[in-house]
Amino acid sequence: MELLRIHGSGDVRLDAYERPPTGPNDVVVRMKSVGICGSDLSYIKIGGIPTPGTLTALGHEGAGEVMEVGPSVEGIAVGDAVVVNPMMTPGNIGSGGPEGAFTQELLVREARLGESILPIPEGIDFDVAAMCEPLAVAMHGVNRAEVKPGDKVVVFGCGPIGLGMVLWLIDRGITDVVALDLAEERLERARALGVQAALDPTKVDLRAELARLHGEVPSYGRVGVGTDAYIDAAGAPNILTEVIMMAKLHARLVITAAYMKPIEFPAGRMLTSEMTITTAVGYPTEMPEVIAAMPRLKDKIAGMISHKLPFSEVMKGLEIAAMPQSAKVMIGFEEN
Repeated sequence: MELLRIHGSGDVRLDAYERPPTGPNDVVVRMKSVGICGSDLSYIKIGGIPTPGTLTALGHEGAGEVMEVGPSVEGIAVGDAVVVNPMMTPGNIGSGGPEGAFTQELLVREARLGESILPIPEGIDFDVAAMCEPLAVAMHGVNRAEVKPGDKVVVFGCGPIGLGMVLWLIDRGITDVVALDLAEERLERARALGVQAALDPTKVDLRAELARLHGEVPSYGRVGVGTDAYIDAAGAPNILTEVIMMAKLHARLVITAAYMKPIEFPAGRMLTSEMTITTAVGYPTEMPEVIAAMPRLKDKIAGMISHKLPFSEVMKGLEIAAMPQSAKVMIGFEEN
């Protein structure tokens, strides 16, 4: 058995691994599909979490089949097809604890049905099911934007999280959605989901394009574009300033991207828009809603997966996931 772990900055290895024994409150999931997340790449770059130099197990977007159940666990049976909710596990699987989902057999400590272990609906394959975690992140970002049908929204970044946000926005009846990215391949995926427009912001006058698409609104002696909410899933340091300079009265910005360094922004200009800037992280309540939506959205979700590789090629998968042309890179365990 093997486990993908970070040993230092830029140093990630498939280590030989012996799974700990199953405790009375634990379950073991035979992994079938695990997605590579942008945060995995960030963890590798900095050399481990919570601090550089920490031996860090990777993988938190996992789906599989239950193979062992502790005697005190209720409602979970061997053979169940499940998604693991890492935020509901004691060690936050794949994000700082001893366990990570990039392994053949994942120990889920203190397992609870409906919390850390969620059943996969019938007819949903493991690749689509493993998209639950990033789609829950995306849904939480949309929830934090407090948008409703009729609102006009801009999504910065069409990676897996940004595409998930586009999916949920359109699914909720919000039709005026503009998606932004530098990679044409990702913009094409956004168009396939039904956005109003998908643009490379380096090739257009973004303010002029948004004024054309969303209109303009007077705001305390100046004119802002008619966009109601902006969601930053890209993390470019210029985004905050750009949004502030064109925001209309009471516009909203949700930052979901991870900024590793402080950024400057024109706070004074915000006085004339009274705009709101907030953040979104994780998915405190969203995973069950995502799973419930999968049967009707499974084809669109499957279309967000750009690459599938076997676990033996996970290192190659990490390289592909770092390329801007990729969307979700999924690692399969066919031999498992």
